[in-house]
Amino acid sequence: MSEQKNNGMYLAVIAAALGYFVDLYDIVLFGVVRVSSLQAIGITGDELISKGILLQNLQFIGMLIGGVAWGIIGDKMGRKWALLATITLYSTANVANGFINDIDTYALLRFIAGFGLAGELGAGITLVSEILPKQYRGYGTTVISFLGLIGALTASYVGGSFDWRVAYFVGGGMGFLVLALRMVTLQESSMFEQQRKAAHSHGDVLMFFRSGALMLKLLMVIAVGIPIWYVSGIIITFSPEFGSALNLSRSITAAETLKWQAIGLAVGSGLSGILSEWLKSRKRVVWASFILMAVLTVVTLNMKDASADLFMLVVLVVGLGQGYWTVFLTMAAENFGTNIRATVATSVPNFVRSMVVPMSLWLNSVRHDLGLINSALMIGGIVFLIAFTALWFLKETYGKDINYIETA
Repeated sequence: MSEQKNNGMYLAVIAAALGYFVDLYDIVLFGVVRVSSLQAIGITGDELISKGILLQNLQFIGMLIGGVAWGIIGDKMGRKWALLATITLYSTANVANGFINDIDTYALLRFIAGFGLAGELGAGITLVSEILPKQYRGYGTTVISFLGLIGALTASYVGGSFDWRVAYFVGGGMGFLVLALRMVTLQESSMFEQQRKAAHSHGDVLMFFRSGALMLKLLMVIAVGIPIWYVSGIIITFSPEFGSALNLSRSITAAETLKWQAIGLAVGSGLSGILSEWLKSRKRVVWASFILMAVLTVVTLNMKDASADLFMLVVLVVGLGQGYWTVFLTMAAENFGTNIRATVATSVPNFVRSMVVPMSLWLNSVRHDLGLINSALMIGGIVFLIAFTALWFLKETYGKDINYIETA
């Protein structure tokens, strides 16, 4: 390959990775500033949980709808166009978020920001998977995921160190910087350009309803990623409440928990991507991560009267297990043909993240009867059982040739 082509590949990876940086920055930031931002607009007491769940759910619903929309756009109009449009919408919404003074505006902007963010990860993963040689795909997606998780760590620092309004302004400002970089450097996938000229449909979501096999494969891929967001959306986001229920040695904050989780995620993300290349297997890495996460999640929720510092150490290791997100995203892109790859790769992570909505609503509905800890353990057990079953039936995708067309 020529030096110019190599440079174009490197720039595409960096541009996609920085988009995921601001993606996770925003998601984690809300968890960090949830309490302070809600208190600033007059929300107190038990409503800090109920209104927090409402805002988080609206953001994830926005991601769910946006994931499908941006995926279709990416398959019909191009990966580059989708990446430029998503970052513009997200950045605008996040800057506006810094000016809110009431819960209704907060809710609307969380939805819009979620819709905008929805295309970032999937479109980036799709573009990088298509422009890199198959033996380097895992490394490319590892860079994206690793930098994204550095964004999560950045959010835990900025949200914990500065006023919540400033933290939202920082997120929007970084998004506009990424937009400027993409406008100068980003190139469209040649694989997409070739397939667009062929006489077949692109981004046809109805294809999944016409083919039971495609729909089943899509559902299994989604199921494999849900445990990651069970931990992030339930255990980590509401860690102050779990810490109180466990009677830890001191009060803990979401910013502190998110910081240690983000460190574990960043390291685990890099390790999982590299290990999947060394072992020449995606599934082996995910199996190991599943076991680590399941065991330590149970440990975390049974740390009654434990040291808060020990709790943070366990959270760090749980984050390592969650790092299989890198491999999961690569598997999602590798499982489907070029004509629907962006639709899948963009919608799958957002379907996974949106599963926080039913999980959090379920938690909220049973926590008064079963208790917060038992409710979380019950939900987690079901989530992990479904994920284990789905992974068992999915095929290995390492080294798969992805330059093909999907038909119903």
